Amino acid sequence: MPKIQKDNLFDLIKSLSKSEKRQFSLYAGRLGVNEQAKFMQLFAILDKQSQYNEAQILEHKTISKKQLSNLKGHLYKQILISLRLNPIHQNVRLQLREQLDFATILYHKGLFGQSLKMLERAKGIALDHEEKNMAAEIIELEKVIESQYITRSISNRAEMLVAESASIGALNEISSNLSNLSLQLYSLFLQKGYVKTDAELRYVQEFFRSRMPELNLDALGFRERLWYYNAQLWYNFITQDFLACYTYATRWTELFYRAPKMIDLNPVFYLRGAQYLLEALFFIGDVSRFQLALERLEQTLDRPSFPQRENVQSLAFLYRYGHKVNAHFMAGTFQEGLRLVEPVLEGIDHYREKIDEHHVMIFYYKIACLYFGCGQYKLCIQYLGLIIENKSLGMREDLLCFSRILNLVAHYEAGIDYQIERLIRSTYKFLIKMEDLHQVQRAMISFIRSLTEVYPHEIKKSFKVLHTTLSQYKDDPFERRSFLYLDILTWLQSNIEGKSIPEIIQQRVAQATSK
Repeated sequence: MPKIQKDNLFDLIKSLSKSEKRQFSLYAGRLGVNEQAKFMQLFAILDKQSQYNEAQILEHKTISKKQLSNLKGHLYKQILISLRLNPIHQNVRLQLREQLDFATILYHKGLFGQSLKMLERAKGIALDHEEKNMAAEIIELEKVIESQYITRSISNRAEMLVAESASIGALNEISSNLSNLSLQLYSLFLQKGYVKTDAELRYVQEFFRSRMPELNLDALGFRERLWYYNAQLWYNFITQDFLACYTYATRWTELFYRAPKMIDLNPVFYLRGAQYLLEALFFIGDVSRFQLALERLEQTLDRPSFPQRENVQSLAFLYRYGHKVNAHFMAGTFQEGLRLVEPVLEGIDHYREKIDEHHVMIFYYKIACLYFGCGQYKLCIQYLGLIIENKSLGMREDLLCFSRILNLVAHYEAGIDYQIERLIRSTYKFLIKMEDLHQVQRAMISFIRSLTEVYPHEIKKSFKVLHTTLSQYKDDPFERRSFLYLDILTWLQSNIEGKSIPEIIQQRVAQATSK
């Protein structure tokens, strides 16, 4: 297969919506001389291509190879300028930078009073929207003007600016330290994953405590609190304290619900907070609070003011539908959950360029679990096959591990006996190659090894033994995540008691809500 050429300009053009392309054409053609400009011809050629093809571009005699690099650079810049002028991309940050640019021009023109008035208005907007880095830049220009020219604006103006600069500088330093800690914790998670031993737990605890700055929470603003909750959440996520995750994710999202304008300005941070809240509630199995949090998220996403940018909407799709499926897992309503399969697949297709392959595979795994819960084992096997057969993907080992185990269980339930022995061998070989095996996975290896020696009339006894073995790990802080990928205990219980998986889950939920 020939290697597909990658090109930044081509990718940018393909990311444009129809309205953005129309606006660019109007912007670039605002002067008659641009209508036939070579960069517009290049735009039209690239817009029609399905894959970047430089040879095809050079077939047009008006564009030479020598000109192409400069033309591409010019076109790239013009598209970005056009997008900056598009109302959908306008936000407070861009407006503040524009005001700072205008004030700088006025300053260079010697119109110091006008410049200071514009800076004062911009500073108020920046502080109102928690844009303290921009506020710091504005104050620095104010200090330059006040220090070089006698403006006679306010008698104690210098002292006021110094105090503002010191206060905002201190908050910016706190925010920087907390954001650094959050990033370090995220990096630690990517390297090590969740803590699996007491030694790892002690290491993460010391790592966190030694880097958390001394804080007075009452003195912090929106942005500083956001980074503080972010750091706390990542720490508790890595240490698998999901109740604490719920606490800090709740505080995170409440920051936004109390200041709705910040949702529109920082939609990605809002979405991540809502995602962590729902994930924590899913982990602790709180059905009622999960449903309320999901409903609140959906109401926010459906607001007309919620940003419609592609990167935001692709995240919104991931989190909305990922947790809508989780809601059916928690409630045991697998049949109703099947109604989500079509919109999920449509969303994957629509946002294909914005969603990484790993998240697509997670959706396939969730769909497989829905079909398994409904007893439609062949469709379950079909979606698991898309994961197992994907050789080019570097997925997390745990997803591959439980996809293979569920695939084996689905074949057993479907009565596809002729493949069982082969699947047992391949699943066993995969599991023993895994690094950092948990006790749950070790127990599954032992069980799978024994399957070939178990007579049909003894299978229920084997299920009971495995259920007893795995039950002791259900509340173990280092083992319980395994049961979130694959609710193997419920499947074993359904086989032992002769009930369906939805029946057992719904019975469990009813008992929990009646307490």
